Amino acid sequence: MVHFIITVDTEEDNWGYRAEKYTSTNIERLYDLQLIFNDFNVKPVYLVTYQVAIDNKAVAILKSILKEKKCKIGSHCHPWSTPPYVEKKNKINSMLCNLPVALQFKKLQNLHRAITDSFGIEPVIFRAGRYGFDHSVAENIYRLGYKIDTSFTPFLTWKDYGGPDFSNYTPQPFKYFLNSSEDSYLIELPVTIGFLQDNFARCNKLSSYLTENSFLKKIKIKGMLYHMRLLNLVWLSPEQADYKKMISLVKKMKKENYSFLNMTFHTPSLKPGLSPFVKNKEDEKRFFNDIKLFLKYIHDEGIKNVNLNEISLT
Repeated sequence: MVHFIITVDTEEDNWGYRAEKYTSTNIERLYDLQLIFNDFNVKPVYLVTYQVAIDNKAVAILKSILKEKKCKIGSHCHPWSTPPYVEKKNKINSMLCNLPVALQFKKLQNLHRAITDSFGIEPVIFRAGRYGFDHSVAENIYRLGYKIDTSFTPFLTWKDYGGPDFSNYTPQPFKYFLNSSEDSYLIELPVTIGFLQDNFARCNKLSSYLTENSFLKKIKIKGMLYHMRLLNLVWLSPEQADYKKMISLVKKMKKENYSFLNMTFHTPSLKPGLSPFVKNKEDEKRFFNDIKLFLKYIHDEGIKNVNLNEISLT
């Protein structure tokens, strides 16, 4: 049985970590997005940043969806836009895992409180901004009562950005243990990223070798193999792939015996010009259409949209 979840990074308009002021006008497009979700009986998890959680208009939109029990609310921490603002804004500090543990906790606590105050719920699912997750972040969110994390990006490393290395992880959910006790853990639901070729482990080994070999990296062998459709790493995301590639990935995931799909994207992509993935009206039309056609495939295949409360690992 294959299960399916959508986790949406629900965030301010301002892409990147350099902004000084923040707006959240993209949240208005959730009405259009939610209509598509409703058509296919899909309940997304909106992972909310601090700036969205303190924006009255954005909160009203999300609360109207939440009141109808059409979504869940989780947390998404952008350290650069979450108080206290004491660190310098730069690439390294944009990764939550690089901040001092005490500062991490203060930011996470402020985000958690903002969501609790605005929505009247205790969020239990978390994603780190820019996927900046490590053991200290895990301990801090566990301390705040979180049960699920979805920060891992399988087969990818963010070392060039000062972040974590997930290159040896697969899309398979697992228990992330906080210590030696088997009672203290988070459920890790990685973002679904996989290969369109057989044997993910073998593909990842080849991909890592091509990345680490400086000569092969310089002559862009990996890119050549991608265009020749011999080594294609694909995100389950309409920002990174069209619906045909996402469907191909799901078929390959099923063949590789993966039982969980985690589709993701960012709300700034709902409005042209706010993200690097949707630059104009044509991109916007394609983006919404890819979501619709992919969800139709999921529906027709009988793949179940799982509720957070139903997620458990034996």
